[in-house]
Amino acid sequence: MDTSEIRWNDEAREKILTDSDRVLQEAVHTANEELAGQPWEKSFARLIELLEGRFIDFEPGPDIRKYAEAIANSEV
Repeated sequence: MDTSEIRWNDEAREKILTDSDRVLQEAVHTANEELAGQPWEKSFARLIELLEGRFIDFEPGPDIRKYAEAIANSEV
């Protein structure tokens, strides 16, 4: 078996993505409850704080800023 053949099956892959989305949704909801209407930088920092320990090799990307800006603009 070649290393490239080792991967999660489709059912497990779907569950991983669903669980990941749920964690993100919970973090955005929490940050929104705490920081709605405040500058996006505060929400951005809070989202990173909430997500960092939940994912292996977490790196905040443009999606995190998008949600931080939505929180700041009271769009969540």
